[in-house]
Amino acid sequence: MFDTTPTHVHQAIAQAVRDHGIDTMFGLMGDANLFIADHFVRGCGGRFVPAAHEGSSVLMALAYAHVAGRIGVATVTHGPALTNCVTALTEGARGQIPMVLLAGDTPVSNPRHLQGIDQREVVKSTGAGFEQMRSPELAVRDVARAFYRAQVERRPIVLNMPADFMWQDAPYAPCVLDVFETRSFVPEGDALDEAIGMIASARRPVILAGAGACTARDQIIALADRLEAPLATTLKAKGLFRGHPHDMDIFGTLSTPAAYEVIGKSDCIVSFGAGLHDFTTDKGALLNGKRLVQIDSDSRAIGRNVHPDAGLIADAGLTADNIVHWLNEAEIPASGFTRELEPGSLRRHPPARSTEMPEGYVNYVGALDRLEQALPQDRILVTDGGRFMTEVWCRVSAPDPRSFVVTANFGAIGLGLQEAIGASVAAPERPVVLFSGDGGFMMGGLGEFNTAVRLRQDLIVILCNDSAYGAEHIQFIDRKMDPGLTQFDWPCFAEVATSLGGKGLLVQSEDDLQTAIDAIETRDRPLLIELRLDPNDVPRMRL
Repeated sequence: MFDTTPTHVHQAIAQAVRDHGIDTMFGLMGDANLFIADHFVRGCGGRFVPAAHEGSSVLMALAYAHVAGRIGVATVTHGPALTNCVTALTEGARGQIPMVLLAGDTPVSNPRHLQGIDQREVVKSTGAGFEQMRSPELAVRDVARAFYRAQVERRPIVLNMPADFMWQDAPYAPCVLDVFETRSFVPEGDALDEAIGMIASARRPVILAGAGACTARDQIIALADRLEAPLATTLKAKGLFRGHPHDMDIFGTLSTPAAYEVIGKSDCIVSFGAGLHDFTTDKGALLNGKRLVQIDSDSRAIGRNVHPDAGLIADAGLTADNIVHWLNEAEIPASGFTRELEPGSLRRHPPARSTEMPEGYVNYVGALDRLEQALPQDRILVTDGGRFMTEVWCRVSAPDPRSFVVTANFGAIGLGLQEAIGASVAAPERPVVLFSGDGGFMMGGLGEFNTAVRLRQDLIVILCNDSAYGAEHIQFIDRKMDPGLTQFDWPCFAEVATSLGGKGLLVQSEDDLQTAIDAIETRDRPLLIELRLDPNDVPRMRL
């Protein structure tokens, strides 16, 4: 029998979180959540990772959830603390990342509290879910409900906790709600027959996998090999087919020229767990004149962006296995498409046009190609937003999708370093590599770099500094206007990193780049490599 002796609500909440297998909580303490964080550490044996900004704690929890494959948990207090989390919550909702945010609320007994705000409406605007703590007696069940919803809805859930509940007494009994997971069945009937017929008759099929199919790697590869079809992924599934001889890497506007040409020649796209948005399809251009078979376990994804010729609401792995079975039963010959392709040729992006640069700058593409070889191969790759990132996505590899954290779900910049910290907490035995622009680092990275230092993380930051908001800079240049308003006289980020307890290196020449590469091997603290770039020479965004 469980001990139902009354306990304080803040203790019950902390223990309820621990009961869900959570051993790490990110956050920033305030008067509505500080006792929860304290009891989580001192009474429950958990770890609390303090952030410098409330939104950072949510971003850390999002990356932790992605890399660890578990629910991320963060906690903040009320009012301005929650509004500071709006962008981060939106990023998590758009990315379909399960996490729970324990958010304090102002006392119910004081409706005129200085920091009072309608927190439900704030959360609602982000696309995250909202769960209200109903009473001290129901606190444990409300925690369980928030965790349940995070898992089944695959988005952040904010548990709203009135501050005046925290020291009230409440009975405690463990409560963890079962999540009923049933793999989507393999459909029978006309839809399946039409899909298999299209695939069997294709002469130049291409297999595409998105984030919704990352658990079906082996089955999808078996289907591709059976069809003799090349493989590609969406950006979020980057690295899924790494090592396969006919892996094209990213499908769409980020494809290599050779891969883009192959996709253009194809006559059938078989898509597993991919959203098929404008970047993946190049606004539909890559699907013109082709049959599209779309397989997804989420019925809402079928036809959301592009209407398929055949749509199957089904599990990716089971369906791939089933298609192979029927192709074999019918003795359908392989397409032979990959016999026309040189193994490994579809992943090669063009080299830098020229390595000659004005004094004080390095060539961006050339530097990326060298860093791809020099950075630790077992890395977790994290990217911030901004115009620098498209070339990173193309030229810098990730071992697998779980080792790739892309913070582009909401099109924001300034989220990268916070998510890099969360990724490192999830996998402390592995190096984390972050690529960030100067604007994004000033917006969100500067305040948290010392957090990485305090945590003694194995973090390598590649800071791309063109002293401008580059995407806007180029728009002014294109219209023959003065770009002065987009330019900034930033401090030396390498010096700032050193002053914050890390090690910073400024790269303004090829010799400097070699020094920085050598430093990667001998790093013993967070390392920041600042690439000084010509704002007029950085490659255009490919989105």
